[in-house]
Amino acid sequence: MIDKITRLPVRQIWKDEARDFSTWLEENIEVLSDVMDFNIIDVAREQTMGNFYVDLLAQDSDGNRIVIENQLNKSDHDHLGKVITYLASFDATKAIWIVTDARTEHIQAINWLNEVKDVNFYLVKLEAIKIGDSKPAALFTLIVGPSEEMKKAGSTKKNLSELNEKRYAFWTEFLELSNQKGHQLFRGNSPTGYNWIGAGSGLAGVRYSYWLNKETMQLVIYIDRGKDQEELNLSIFNKILEKRVEIEQSFGDQLNWRELEQYRACTIVYEMDRGGWGTPREEWQFIHELAVEKMILLEKATKKIINAINL
Repeated sequence: MIDKITRLPVRQIWKDEARDFSTWLEENIEVLSDVMDFNIIDVAREQTMGNFYVDLLAQDSDGNRIVIENQLNKSDHDHLGKVITYLASFDATKAIWIVTDARTEHIQAINWLNEVKDVNFYLVKLEAIKIGDSKPAALFTLIVGPSEEMKKAGSTKKNLSELNEKRYAFWTEFLELSNQKGHQLFRGNSPTGYNWIGAGSGLAGVRYSYWLNKETMQLVIYIDRGKDQEELNLSIFNKILEKRVEIEQSFGDQLNWRELEQYRACTIVYEMDRGGWGTPREEWQFIHELAVEKMILLEKATKKIINAINL
């Protein structure tokens, strides 16, 4: 016959968090180890570091420090702050936060910390149970912990964040120079972390753009009137293409005329021999000056032709 599990109030079993529960856990740490992906050894209670003391300080089998924070009620911001503080104070690589109930925002916070930090955070739920007439027992359930996929996602986000910052810096300096040169086309633009900035040509769906890659920078006339407008996009492209010789003579260089069959848009592109956010910063000014000069020429060579198109 299978008995029923009965859940008991945690405070009925451990009345005082420090004196009762922490003492019990120190002596029975294997119960917590069973739900972790590592062994917890060398447990010491109420260790101090300056003005801070942690409920339990332990190690894993590799000698890495673990801080354990016990909270015999619902998770709160105060204890989350303590967990982070103890990690730094004790130079630990793992943190275990034990609660009787976890708020959604704290689960999200622990997930985020596991993504962006090099340490590992574990949020564990504590319950007191008994089976039939048995003695009370502790039941630990891992709510959230680190994973390889989470760490990879965090690394990707970090790389993207750094890339966005670099592109933002590139566009900031670029737009300042463009405005100094008196080029009105992009005067209303603000720097972003994206790999492109664009401005209207005067004809709906046709934009002048700068596209930024790591090693190259492109000047692009981008033609896209929207969904299900492929024929109209191609028509506009062909009307501009009719003036190709005139445009390229005025511009002073050849352009790449691209009917993007796999996409709905068409583009007219000038690719600079050098440029990109990955270029050494001391070369940015030269790249910016060249790009602005080329866009002024491209606008001069095409804008009247674009605005003369009748649809």
